[in-house]
Amino acid sequence: MDMSLEVVLLPVSDVDRAKEFYRDKVGFHVDLDDEVMPGVRIVQLTPPGSGCSIAIADGLEVPTGMPRPGTYHGLQLVVTDAKAAYEELTGRGLDISEPQQFAPQDGATFMYFKDPDGNGWAVQEYRRRATEPLHQLLADLAARQG
Repeated sequence: MDMSLEVVLLPVSDVDRAKEFYRDKVGFHVDLDDEVMPGVRIVQLTPPGSGCSIAIADGLEVPTGMPRPGTYHGLQLVVTDAKAAYEELTGRGLDISEPQQFAPQDGATFMYFKDPDGNGWAVQEYRRRATEPLHQLLADLAARQG
């Protein structure tokens, strides 16, 4: 059975503020902003080039429980050029740390930011993604297994 992680529900205290932050400062695309059932508004946003989105909600009851806004940490975006990403993100007004290289190999450079509620993100430079996009690697793997 195949499974794909496509949406992560992100806890926020103000949906409009979070939507503006992720759209305008981080550069995510707004896929959906609608009342999906009476009293429940969902905003789904996707990073450019990603197969996984975040959803922020107002009025949604989650049967397994909902974390408090600001308690998510470890969400990670991947870029092919950390310096270029840093320039673009700071140019949008995002408060993000400068790229830090922890080791010489590809994948060891990171930057960090928090959203207005304090949810924490990492941005990892993985230069290899320029020539080996994850979606293509996964499609090739699925074809070989099929």
